[in-house]
Amino acid sequence: MLIVDAQVHLWANNIPANPGHRQIPDFTADDLLKEMDEGGIDAAVIHPPGWDPGSDGLALEAARLHPNRLAILGKIPLEKPESRSLVDGWLNQPGMLGFRFSFTQPHQASWPTDGTMDWLWPEVERLGIPVALMASNYMSMVAPIAEKYPGVKLIVDHLGRVGGKTDAECFATLPEMLALAKYPNVAIKATGAPSYSSGPYPFSSIHDYLHQIYDAFGPERMFWGTDITRMPCSWKQCVTLFTEELPWLSDPDKELIMGRALCNWLGWDIKG
Repeated sequence: MLIVDAQVHLWANNIPANPGHRQIPDFTADDLLKEMDEGGIDAAVIHPPGWDPGSDGLALEAARLHPNRLAILGKIPLEKPESRSLVDGWLNQPGMLGFRFSFTQPHQASWPTDGTMDWLWPEVERLGIPVALMASNYMSMVAPIAEKYPGVKLIVDHLGRVGGKTDAECFATLPEMLALAKYPNVAIKATGAPSYSSGPYPFSSIHDYLHQIYDAFGPERMFWGTDITRMPCSWKQCVTLFTEELPWLSDPDKELIMGRALCNWLGWDIKG
């Protein structure tokens, strides 16, 4: 089974602004690959974090050196007019598979609602660039984009959940997210799942919610991953939560959810 983590971060010389992540100044490609080997992870998609201004360069170098193991969903400053010139050649960068926008910095908070992003959607549809969104606080933005731009492959990060909450409180807005399943160009990134449970492994308090998401989106549009540097458990447990603890997933389902579906969605042709 190909196991591909849908979200990891690399950074250097900066402490993560999000206290949920490991409070260490560096998490390099070497660190990442060592832990991936220990956890049985074949490949991973890097999301350059906003707390390190040099994270984009780190990701590009890592993907260049390890093309069958690391790829990228990158970012641009959407509010700057000069960013528009970057989109045409975006996928020509080694390892670059699309965009990811998180809205975590104060100046980004209004981007989903104030028109800052409006220019982006026709461009990414024209060029076939997938876009991941940390839309937990902006769920209402997704459906209009999906409907107006059906050629844009969208990914909703982290099961559409807000950090800092667990169990029923965390999943209180799940129906709104499940309603997005009617759009065939919307997929769900099942990253961070263990962090949304208040209990220990196997995190049984969230199993029913995962089942509802699976029922709505199916294995072709549900992508396993971790955001490992903020997980309350090991990488192996993040894997076995899905491969051993969810009996309603068939073996073909697991093949898709654990890696194949993500690669298909992003167009990542992993060799070997």
